[in-house]
Amino acid sequence: MSRSTGPQVSRFRPLLLRIGAAVTVLAVLGAGIWYWQKQRAGKDEGAFRTTAVERGSIRVAISSTGTLSAISTVTVGSQISGQVLEVLADFNDEVRQGQVLARIDPKTYETQIEQGNAQVASARASLNQAVATQRNAELDYQRKAELVQRQLVARSDVDLAKAALDQANAQVAAARAQIAQQTAATQTTRVNLDRTVIRSPVDGVVLTRSIEPGQTVAASLQAPELFTIAEDLSKMKIERAVDEADIAQAQAGQPVPFPADAIPDRQFRGEVQQVRLSATTTSNVVTYPVVVNVDNADGTLLPGLTVNAEIEVSRRDEILKVSNAALRFKPATAVTGGGIGGPPAPAARPAGQPAGGGLADDLQRAATALKLDAAQQEKFDAAQAAIRQRQDARRNTNAQGGGFGPPGMIVMSGGNRADIEAQVRQRMAARMKEDFASFRDSLDDAQRKQWDTALSNLVNARRTTLYRLVDGKAQPVMVRVGASDGSTTEISGGGIAEGDQIITGERARE
Repeated sequence: MSRSTGPQVSRFRPLLLRIGAAVTVLAVLGAGIWYWQKQRAGKDEGAFRTTAVERGSIRVAISSTGTLSAISTVTVGSQISGQVLEVLADFNDEVRQGQVLARIDPKTYETQIEQGNAQVASARASLNQAVATQRNAELDYQRKAELVQRQLVARSDVDLAKAALDQANAQVAAARAQIAQQTAATQTTRVNLDRTVIRSPVDGVVLTRSIEPGQTVAASLQAPELFTIAEDLSKMKIERAVDEADIAQAQAGQPVPFPADAIPDRQFRGEVQQVRLSATTTSNVVTYPVVVNVDNADGTLLPGLTVNAEIEVSRRDEILKVSNAALRFKPATAVTGGGIGGPPAPAARPAGQPAGGGLADDLQRAATALKLDAAQQEKFDAAQAAIRQRQDARRNTNAQGGGFGPPGMIVMSGGNRADIEAQVRQRMAARMKEDFASFRDSLDDAQRKQWDTALSNLVNARRTTLYRLVDGKAQPVMVRVGASDGSTTEISGGGIAEGDQIITGERARE
């Protein structure tokens, strides 16, 4: 007999309705909180996307693939033809100079030597016969020469005796030449007999062996390759093909760190030994070979390994850098210190930092790299102090209304932008040369060359405008642009400091 369930369902229905109502209220409340947080986050983010100025290192490198090989590799061939009797060296064998590597059947040359010896003996017998004939002809001529004076023989008999003597002399000379010829031919055969023994020309390791016992080698047109010997595997090289766009940055002495796929847990180092001028064009791409020397004292690296080597062109440590996205940002409209529109406002400078502080840091970094002595450092500090005093005096004059433009501003004659920039660089170079003349005179030749290069790089550095976010507004800042590793770029000047927020883009307005 079945039991009725109607009263139980009626009892639980109000409870289910209350639970459903509570879930609905919580869902609506959660959606409201989410929407409120989104709106608040959008207000906090502001109108711009930014990135912070960081202090760190930038490493500029040229990357390409190359193959490891021995610095000196010798191919051992055969100058004579014949059948290989035995092979005395195998792959990876260490060999010494003069060590026998293989032997070729010498019977042909031994037989030729025996024939040559017999021909030499025959030539000597012919010489003896010619000498006897010569002596007889000489005696006959002397007798007839005496008799013709006493008119006992005819003059024609004397002439015939003289002709016979000359003929005998010629036969002796021919016999001697025949001996020399046969001796030389025999000596050539002896040289070839010695060549049937293949010896190592250097100390090294056998990389390849191309012959087997019983094989016949033929050297009629060119010497067949029998062995390849690496002279010294403790020193290896990488031959890399560097694109023409990067070859100007490659120089001898630059470090080259690289990993090897076969040895993933180690990092190896090499050094650029040579930048070759023999360009190669493949599919309209011009490349130049660069030779990198690698120390392989422990024998870990093997010939033929493919490595992805990076030539370290430059490395800048403890510098300010910013994401490349900040360099690409250009506002849709003119940006000033007060917002959008109006004339650009000068960049704000952190308290206590003198004008051109970025340039001062760069100059200090260049001087530190010179490893100055006390006297040289004193002259450099004096030049820096004089520059700061002049900038402070100009800034005070401008603050009192006695000057025109911001501190350090150079007023140039009219012209296009490129001409103005060239004039600015020229004036700046002349002023730097004047300010640091005494310091430069205290340097030695190597230091002076390094200082001139650093100063030229600073003066001719590329400049660009970044936009710093200050109180929610975009502020244009002119900075010097230095080295770049593809994702970040070195910047200096313009009062830029570590932690500054630089605009990389504008947020879409809802």
